[in-house]
Order: sequence, then structure tokens, then C-alpha cells
Amino acid sequence: MKLLHKDIEKDNAGQVTLMPEEAEDMWHTYNLLQVGDSLRASTIRKVQTESTTGSVGSSRVRTTLTLCVETIDFDSQACQLRVKGTNLEENQYVKMGAYHTIELELNRKFTLAKKSWDSVVLDRIEQACDATQKADVAAVVMQEGLANLVLVTPAMTLLRAKVEVTIPRKRRGSCTQHEKALERFYEAVMQAILRHINFDVVKCFLVGSPGFVKDQFIAYLFREAVRQDNKLLLENRPKFMLVHSSSGHKYSLKEILSDPTVTSRLSDTKAAGEVKALEDFYKMLQHEPDRPHSFTLTIQQPLHLHQDVPTRSRYVRLVDSVRDNGGNVRIFSSLHVSGEQLTQLSGVAAMLRFPIADLSEEEDGSSSDED
Repeated sequence: MKLLHKDIEKDNAGQVTLMPEEAEDMWHTYNLLQVGDSLRASTIRKVQTESTTGSVGSSRVRTTLTLCVETIDFDSQACQLRVKGTNLEENQYVKMGAYHTIELELNRKFTLAKKSWDSVVLDRIEQACDATQKADVAAVVMQEGLANLVLVTPAMTLLRAKVEVTIPRKRRGSCTQHEKALERFYEAVMQAILRHINFDVVKCFLVGSPGFVKDQFIAYLFREAVRQDNKLLLENRPKFMLVHSSSGHKYSLKEILSDPTVTSRLSDTKAAGEVKALEDFYKMLQHEPDRPHSFTLTIQQPLHLHQDVPTRSRYVRLVDSVRDNGGNVRIFSSLHVSGEQLTQLSGVAAMLRFPIADLSEEEDGSSSDED
């Protein structure tokens, strides 16, 4: 998704102009839209025409309309988004107040205006427009002296760093220069990873090479992590996966991603963190029932899409409150199994830092005290 223009006032009213570039962007747009919003976009309108002889015909014309949104229809299988509403600006084809349905199209911009842009919607725009926020898979393909570090999104691969270090050949009886150059190379790759990879987003890190280069690099990486007490690398060690590649050139990434073991590991990677969060909640619910009532708040997405403004506002305030108090918030997709599971818990779950007394007992006690 591209953000082309953003104009939001201090009272949170305003508009943004966006351009969806891939099918997934339609899902993001669906999450942005609410009944009562104003949507301006290019669309096709069937109009009647009358010839000089009086005969009536019809034709399809492309025009730009601004609608007051009334209904929003998203086809999750085809990733198609249709928005129905009344026309707010009359033109030669469509009268004021006439109904029309806009089907948003890839690579065609639209402008969305709201009376109030809340924090959840603004976060959604940032997520949709920042490719690094969607890239939950990272990879480095390498050979001696060459490494390409990339982020993998559903639609593209983004080259974040290219490392090149001249590695002298091993000499008979002495490997010192060769080993020192390799160490400089591994150090440069390590620094590139620390500089460009957000492990809060990345769920899997692939390391590919011919031969034993990948094994030697991983050994160096975590040896240095221990020596430097680099908790970021040590805590994320389980995310690293070693795979074979024919070279350190970027094109080798294709063969890595088509490896069956990698495909299995990366299946639905974007939701892997959400699945684990829900599993953690169920485990805590089973073993420590006093605690799950958070500082990790999980919300199933349709609650944010609730068209009842007071209900939506209540959940937005809840999200803002948890974040303001240093808590984590996860918003699950209703199109994923984790979101479906969360629906069974009324759509909201939370884990506290500390246990609390049984609320039902407190309420019973309060009632008896009043008696």
C-alpha cells in the first residue's frame, strides 16, 4: 500500500489518499472503512443515453465519485472490496444522493475521509504502508566473501544489505589471512543483521549457503552473541534456520523458499506469533486461572470493525489504555484460525503480570456485606 497524502487535524478529523498495490491491501482497506466515512474513488457507472432520433441506449463510463459509506462487502477468497453508499458530489453522470457501489481496484488511488481517526486505524495505515512491518521472514544467502540480506513480504523481497569482503585463498602451511578475512566478513554480516532486522516482526530467519559457510557463520554469530552478552540474538536463536543454497547471490533465495522443509516451517508465518500468544493464554488459563483476566491484550479484529460507534470507541480506549500502561496488544485476523478461536472467548482475552483474586468471589462478598 502506498500513502500518497495525509491530512489529519488536531481533532483527528481529516483524510488520507492511498493506493492499494497487492491483494492483501484490500484486507487492510476493509479494516480502515466504517459506515459514515467518505470515500472518493474512480469507478464505472452505467448511464442511459438518448440519441438525436430519440432512441435510448446505455453505456458504461468511468467517473470519479465521492460516497457516504453505508455498506462494506469484502470477499476474502477473491480479495475484492465493494463499498455502497450515496453520492455526495453531483456530476454529469450521477445525481446527488443517488446510490452507487464502488469496487476498489489495485493501482488506483482512493481518498478516505473520517470525522475521527482513532489510534487503531492509524496503526493499520502504518502497518499497510510499511513493507518492513509485513516482512515477518528474513533471509541471508551467502558464500565466502558475499552475502545478501533480505526481508521477504507476501509480494516481494526487499534487499536490506549487501556485504562483500575480499577473502584471500588459503596458502599452504598458513591460513591466517584467510581466517582473518572470513572473520571480518562474518562480523560485517552480523552487524547488518543487527542494523536491519526487527526481531519483533521477523518470525523466521533463513541462513542459506553452499557447503559449510552457513554453519561456520552461525557458530561465529552466537559465539559473539555470548561473548558480547547480546540478548537480542540469544533470545531469538530459535528463529534461525539453516538451509542449502547454490550461491550467495540474491537469485538463490528462490530455491531456498521452494525447499519443502522451508515451506513447512514458513506456513502461515505471519500468524505464528498470534497462534503462540493464544496457546500461552490457554496454558495459563489451565495452570494459573487467577492470572488470565493483561498486560498482553488480544482482540479479535471484527471488534475493531464494529459499526456501532460507542462499542468501537470503548475497545479503542481499551487498546490505548493497555499500551499507555506498558502492555502489549495483539489484534488477530478473523480470517485465521487464531482469530476464530478467540471468537469463542467473546473476542477478547488478556494475561496479567500478577495474579488477582477471584472476581466472582469479591462480587459475592460485596453483596453479602451490603446485606
